[in-house]
Amino acid sequence: MLPDRRSFLIAGGVTVVGLNAQTANAQLADDEAKAFVADHVKKIRPLEIALGRAWWSANISGTDADFARKEEKQNALDNALANKEGFEKLKTIRGYIKKATKDPNLVRQIDVLYLQYLEKQVKPELLKKITAKANAVEQKFNVFRANVGGQEMSDSQVRKILKESTNSEERQKVWEGSKKVGANVEADLKELVKLRNEAAKELGFKNYHEMMLFLNEQTATELIKLFDELDNLTREPYAKAKAEIDERLAKNCGVAVKDLMPWHYHDPFFQESPAVFDADLDAPFKNADILKLCEKFYDGIGLPIGDVIARSDLYEKKGKSPHAFCTDIDREGDVRMLANITPTEYWMSTMLHELGHSVYSSKNIPQEVPYILRGEAHILTTEGVAMQFQKFSKQRAWLEKMGVKVENPKAFDEASAKVLRNELLIFSRWCQVMLRFEKGMYENPEQNLNTLWWDLVEKYQLLKRPSDRNAPDYGAKIHICSAPVYYHNYMMGQLFASQVHHTIARDLYDKADPSTVLYIGDKKIGDFMKKKVFEPGRSLSWKELMKFATGEELSAKAFAKDFQTK
Repeated sequence: MLPDRRSFLIAGGVTVVGLNAQTANAQLADDEAKAFVADHVKKIRPLEIALGRAWWSANISGTDADFARKEEKQNALDNALANKEGFEKLKTIRGYIKKATKDPNLVRQIDVLYLQYLEKQVKPELLKKITAKANAVEQKFNVFRANVGGQEMSDSQVRKILKESTNSEERQKVWEGSKKVGANVEADLKELVKLRNEAAKELGFKNYHEMMLFLNEQTATELIKLFDELDNLTREPYAKAKAEIDERLAKNCGVAVKDLMPWHYHDPFFQESPAVFDADLDAPFKNADILKLCEKFYDGIGLPIGDVIARSDLYEKKGKSPHAFCTDIDREGDVRMLANITPTEYWMSTMLHELGHSVYSSKNIPQEVPYILRGEAHILTTEGVAMQFQKFSKQRAWLEKMGVKVENPKAFDEASAKVLRNELLIFSRWCQVMLRFEKGMYENPEQNLNTLWWDLVEKYQLLKRPSDRNAPDYGAKIHICSAPVYYHNYMMGQLFASQVHHTIARDLYDKADPSTVLYIGDKKIGDFMKKKVFEPGRSLSWKELMKFATGEELSAKAFAKDFQTK
């Protein structure tokens, strides 16, 4: 009879009849780890599915009842993951499994579970406080609508005025109206930062930012080094691009360049390229069926998404989240998308983006991949895939091949080329603000956060702060509240997107110019994405997946080629 597993594994060189000690030890290590994984899936999977459904309902309705149910389900999951005895057992298994087994998937599952459990090893009452506060903040965002002169405005209406109005006073009022959500959540957000830091310190981290990087298999040193490199790479070309944009914005609004303010740009945070060039990029979509275009495109590359659209909630309504997201409810193919579609290029791009998330899910990660690993390798890899597909909404050749008529093709090409290039530069600088603000906020939450925000906006985006404004504008960005320490992954995802696209151009299209590779109707694209990006799931770390998919480590080389002037 074999001795007790735990005591046997700790004791080490015990000889078992018919097996040498090393073989028996390895077998028992496998058995112990597999038993823990099986028990985890049995207990945790139903809780994760219940939370996914509750989270979906809350974002669709915005009601108190649905948000209360979402909070209840989050607490149930947190409570299960916070189990001290289970975590101690997991730590013991993790300590020996790498040396004792030849099954890399088993080792990876234990590592992933360790990170998932670690975050919850704080006082139960603290976890509940964090959940309640985060839930309250998210609900405030969902029900918020800018109010300008007594008129309630949706997010799409705000964007429309910022894009089209030439009246500086009107623009300012709408911009300021969109920022009022920051004041609505300021107190809750500051309390949430305090609670998150308290949890991180309880687990031995300096602050929540450091903890979240660790949980996402990243380090601050590597991250800041990468973003410093991007800063140096983009600073001069960004300043040059912005100078051209500023000249056109000033002319359109009848002001001097020196008098341009944040509300003169075409989105509330200047994270997108303003529509100031000689073609209306929205025009092709005014009579286009965005959903049908998306279905046609994804079907054509062998990644059909009709079932996702059928399960999704796609148009504006009261109480619903004004943003867009895609979620995999059960890791068995129940993938859904929330959107608020209007007939604009912004929403064409957004739909291509979110549907990129949808195809990088359990729809295309084989069911043979263990449940724990049946998801994207990392936040940055799924964001990268989404960005890889979203760019086509601005390419005239892509639109025409998809059957969308483009008036004045020459003007559209010239404008879209500049917008595509400028978007990369503008987004890169905006991500600098988000990364460095969150890092600073969690390192020193008692500082004047309004000042920190505008210091970074001025330094990296070259925007002028309103001289008489002292408001928590940082709080108007939902990610800071509801997706903390996440935003830098968008930028890393953009690097991933460029690198994968360049690999496709090289390997599937005989070293073609990447800007000419449109994917339309080519099922080789779906095959490549499945085999090289989707199918490993989380069995590979993001660094390993990067090499597996492209043959190289993540770098800014391909990204730099995408924004450099040709």
